[in-house]
Amino acid sequence: MIKTKPAAKITAKPAARSSTRPAGKIVLTEAVGIPFDKLSLSQANVRRIAEGMSIEDLAADIAHRGLLQSLSVRPILDEAGQETGRYEVPAGGRRFRALEHLVASGRMAKTVKVPCIVRAADSAISATEDSIAENAMREALHPLDQYRAFKALADAGMGHADIAARFFVSEKVVGQRLRLAGISPDLLEAYGAGAMTLECLMAFSVSEDHARQVQVWEALKKRGVVSNWSIRQTLTERTVSVGDPRTLFVGEEAYEAAGGTVMKDLFTERGEGWFEDAALLDRLAEAKLAEFGEEVAKEGWKWIEVSLAMMSSRVYGLRVLPTRSDLTEAEQVAYEAALAEREQLDEDHGYSTEEWPADVAHRMAELERDIAAFEVRASIYDPADIAIAGAFVTLDYTGTPKVRRGYVRPEDEPRAEAEAAGEQDVGASVQLAAIGEPAASPAGSVAAPAPAVMRTVITIGGGAAPVAPAAEPEEAERPLTEQHRTELTTYRTMALREALADDPGAAFIAVLHAMVIRVIVSGYRAASCLEISTSSARPDHSVQGLDTFRPAGSLDTRREAWARRLPADHQAIWDFLVDLALDSRTELFALCAGLSVNAMHVQYDRRTPEALAHGDKLAALVGLDMTRDWTPTAANYFGRVTKGKILAAVREAKGEDTARLLEGLKKGDMAREAERLIAATGWLPEIMRTTGISTEVARDAGDPAAAGEPMAAEEVGLPEFLSGPAAEDEVEALPAFLGGEDGPADGDYDMGYAIAAE
Repeated sequence: MIKTKPAAKITAKPAARSSTRPAGKIVLTEAVGIPFDKLSLSQANVRRIAEGMSIEDLAADIAHRGLLQSLSVRPILDEAGQETGRYEVPAGGRRFRALEHLVASGRMAKTVKVPCIVRAADSAISATEDSIAENAMREALHPLDQYRAFKALADAGMGHADIAARFFVSEKVVGQRLRLAGISPDLLEAYGAGAMTLECLMAFSVSEDHARQVQVWEALKKRGVVSNWSIRQTLTERTVSVGDPRTLFVGEEAYEAAGGTVMKDLFTERGEGWFEDAALLDRLAEAKLAEFGEEVAKEGWKWIEVSLAMMSSRVYGLRVLPTRSDLTEAEQVAYEAALAEREQLDEDHGYSTEEWPADVAHRMAELERDIAAFEVRASIYDPADIAIAGAFVTLDYTGTPKVRRGYVRPEDEPRAEAEAAGEQDVGASVQLAAIGEPAASPAGSVAAPAPAVMRTVITIGGGAAPVAPAAEPEEAERPLTEQHRTELTTYRTMALREALADDPGAAFIAVLHAMVIRVIVSGYRAASCLEISTSSARPDHSVQGLDTFRPAGSLDTRREAWARRLPADHQAIWDFLVDLALDSRTELFALCAGLSVNAMHVQYDRRTPEALAHGDKLAALVGLDMTRDWTPTAANYFGRVTKGKILAAVREAKGEDTARLLEGLKKGDMAREAERLIAATGWLPEIMRTTGISTEVARDAGDPAAAGEPMAAEEVGLPEFLSGPAAEDEVEALPAFLGGEDGPADGDYDMGYAIAAE
């Protein structure tokens, strides 16, 4: 039963007209109890559209909790202007309907007195204004307050389902709010102060490390790139996203069975997340793909090369075996039509940054299946050829094993005299059967496995290796992370753009080359009357320090200067260029060519490896010297690679003895010392070097380290703490970070950005 303050009379004095109330302190009207059957909904109530909690849910809440807010009512007058004893409800319509529902369902008597605020019928404030004010002058509960309320209930023992039922929200919302408990209190405070959005706050839930969360927040805030995407990207830099071919191939179940963990954040839906242990994922994928390679080896190939991601350069210099086809004329026509349609779809959508339409993606998958089926029947090899050739086994973008058969290495090519001496009829060809099935001869009988099958050499990643999971690479040989490669090649691309813009001759060659490979060689089409497409790829502005990188600033200045010179009317640009002086036209040509350079390495790049390799050739042509504007530091390089790579860099730049002196240092200290030692040497990481530009470090002919002679610590220029004491009585205690006690753990180098431990 709903309790209210009893009314002395239904005709209790209403609030006085605001126009006649004397100035002074505000007086609030007390609620009075009015029987429900004396109330009716006013036409002045502005709420017409049902939104949010249903009337049934609100009725259930009132039954459980009581009516927390009074209704606002006005007396209904008769034709003579006298009160009738009934009241209309202009503000509180949903509560009125909920009470009406309780009466209709028999859960509440119609005579129950409802707490109401009575306003005078002739009030200067209209009923419509009251209704608007009640609906507009309120604010929904802040998500942080909602989290705190839910947490208090959960701490009291209430389950997620009960909390969701009590507050008429989904269990998912309850779970999302309660997972905010795993976010640093500092970030919760920042969110409460309006420093970030709820989406950004929720993105931090991919990591439970509060210190790491705050570190990423401060780093991204300084760089001005705070977004839910950048937060998740930085926190998951050492992980592999679900949807990567490796994760699709291995599967979440097998990965977790092997001890792996899949991270999920508050945005994560079914089928999303991140595989936390990339090394474990690679081992599982390589082992599974190697098993698939063993099945391919049963076809009789001399060698099988297994690789999770195969670069096109792996087939350079290899002869492709000729094949025969048993396709009928109609099947051949269908095969060629499928190839043409696939090429057209790829041309129309392949270079778009937008997600492919569902119908296009479905059609492309159908074409891939049809083409694969045709190609199996169109690839009949001679058994003698199979004995000297091999196949590559890799994964396609869907995580499906892909086999490229029929490649002959130069060393396996038969000698001419052997061919002459060994000419013989090798008999009928053998058609490749489906994987795991024996090959059938043209006569229909099953061919016995050739002896070569037992001698097939299966390699992983191009090097001879057993089928078992590959061993971990040496520290100094581990590749850079994808994010780190992107950052380094972004710097190099900015510098290469500027270098090409400074060299009109090289720019002319580069653009001419682009025209030739599209018009003369491949016949590519593009949306231009010149049939050549140009663009300027945007660099990733989350790359730390790019905003202060001199070549990037120089290019922006030049671009803006020319933008101001060009006519505002695009139709007039042609005449402007025709009238432009030759030297200015040449300068503009080189700038446009430079701005079109894209040698940035990005994950899942749809461009061919040849495009990135061409960037190296272009760098050599313009004589790109990255040492002019970029130096490896603890922040941009040494702090983000393994200790093995740091030592290898110091060894190359300063000699073995100097590198040996750093071996006992913690990761952070080693990175800082490497930056200091290499600062003036001109040393660059391999990815930043240019062919033809000397990579010799600054050591002259008289440098004893260059000759392999040991160097004293004073000659190397090491700090005092590494130089050693002058005498025994001068020995001092080592600094804490060299003493190995309570210092930061290896790899815990505290930096203002994500550390990519390779």
